[in-house]
Amino acid sequence: MIHRNIPDSWGQNSYHNDPTLSQLLDLYLPTALRQHLERHFNEMGALAGGELETLAIEADNHPPELALRSRNGTERQKILKHPAYQRLEAYAYGQFGLAAMSHRGGVLDWSEPMPPVVKYALTYLFVQAEFGLCCPLSMTDALTRTLRKFGDDALVNRYLEALTSQDMDLAYQGAMFMTEQDAGSDVGAITTEARQKDGKWRLYGDKWFCSNPDAALAMVLARPEQGERGTRGLTLFLLPRYLENGDLNHYRIVRLKDKLGTRSMASGEILLEGAEAYVVGEPGQGFKQMTDMINMSRLSNGVRSAGLMRRSLNEALFIARHRQAFGSQLIELPLMQRQLSKMMLTAEQGRTMVFHTAECLRRADAGDAQAAKLLRILTPMIKFRTTRDARKVAGDGMEVRGGCGYIEEWSDARVLRDAHLGSIWEGTSNIVALDVFRAIRREQTLPVLADYLHQQLQASAMEDHERHLLQVLLDKAVESANALAEDPACEHDARRIASGLYHITSAILMAWEASRITGDRRRLALAWLVVRHKLLPPDPLSVSRASPEALAMLLSETPMTDEQVAVVVNTQVLARSRGLEVGHG
Repeated sequence: MIHRNIPDSWGQNSYHNDPTLSQLLDLYLPTALRQHLERHFNEMGALAGGELETLAIEADNHPPELALRSRNGTERQKILKHPAYQRLEAYAYGQFGLAAMSHRGGVLDWSEPMPPVVKYALTYLFVQAEFGLCCPLSMTDALTRTLRKFGDDALVNRYLEALTSQDMDLAYQGAMFMTEQDAGSDVGAITTEARQKDGKWRLYGDKWFCSNPDAALAMVLARPEQGERGTRGLTLFLLPRYLENGDLNHYRIVRLKDKLGTRSMASGEILLEGAEAYVVGEPGQGFKQMTDMINMSRLSNGVRSAGLMRRSLNEALFIARHRQAFGSQLIELPLMQRQLSKMMLTAEQGRTMVFHTAECLRRADAGDAQAAKLLRILTPMIKFRTTRDARKVAGDGMEVRGGCGYIEEWSDARVLRDAHLGSIWEGTSNIVALDVFRAIRREQTLPVLADYLHQQLQASAMEDHERHLLQVLLDKAVESANALAEDPACEHDARRIASGLYHITSAILMAWEASRITGDRRRLALAWLVVRHKLLPPDPLSVSRASPEALAMLLSETPMTDEQVAVVVNTQVLARSRGLEVGHG
């Protein structure tokens, strides 16, 4: 009797199994830093494919518990975390310093603070094993950034060392307490009140959804007494978990949430009962200042979604390469090839968008005004599209594994549950899609993005008719986005037009990447597949003549030449079949 085991990828190195990641790190990082970090990426990849995966399954199966009192009745308010989750924390906060590396030197033996791409690339690998912890990790990093950017020197000096410590006995974690029952996406409806008593600010209110609720520090939006209504009346406060004398601050964790996903990480309800807090930045400008933290969380959300898509793709490719059906390897079957190539295309779009935006963040923080405008429009585009895409890719990945994918001892179900979180937190899809057009209308970001993408097109190695085709699509996307931003009656199209803007942006940026990766034009093939499948109108009744050999070439993730790209997609035929002008313009 022949026994065929279900293919199991445990122990595979997530970094080694992803050759494109190494190429993109070469492109987006300075050479010396890139070389220095190679062993750390290798180590993270090995952990993500092995030990971190085991710990993540264990932590997911043993959610945190809230202990309100000690056995003698003393107020305790402690969240009990499973040892597997604590071990994950030690890797993320301690060994790799993911919350610290943007704010000080010395992490991973590098003397200077790291550019954002490093943090996000390591998180991209880490999240392929564990998603839940990445939320506290992101909030700690974003809180530290917001505190350094807007807080006074006394506050920064008091807390910065603990927020960036890699010693787990000393390290502080961060959180963001904003959501209320009547003020979810409508932040201006926040009712939490700040009252000044005896020279101290005290907060009163009910925060309905607070992740990492026992964090040492949290950023909280509240309205000072007699404050103006709406977002302009809000002030940003830093809320410590413990008072200076060591006592618990005056707020209670009422209960923990029973969530669909991110079960390893605690989310709860907070009742503020005169909790002492410190003003951060200018009073009355709290929403504007909190927006910076929210945007960093949104970008991190996009990184996590891109990582989940890659995890799902890794699993699907492994199964397809190691399982037979109907006398063939799964990866040789045309319909499976199509399913895998669609997963791959969407995952690669997300990766390009988050890596390129991370580089814009570095430039913006260095004072680049163009990059700051790009960051403002790219971040909601990423948050909107990648988080929705992750849900679809995770579902398709589960389907490739089949019935075992629905069983909780494998990770497919957990990945799918976690993937649904991204499109809800830090703004649902409708809210974030509208924010794309708010950035266009209020901050004039679209002309900057259009000019930037035009520059990237001119710098990309391709034929004139190919460049012209992308320019035509870009012009159309810009025209539609402008029209929507100027006319509120068109808001019903916000998600569709935001998606189109995301797709053309990702296609142009992937073409730009292809021009800078030596000896491999594969990303240009991906760019054209975005055009074919996501930007040009489909004919639902036509029969595709896609070459199995071409799709196999794409799925092999090996370097491609221009000639091989032409086999995958013929741009002249592609454009003319859709009625677009492709002259040399």
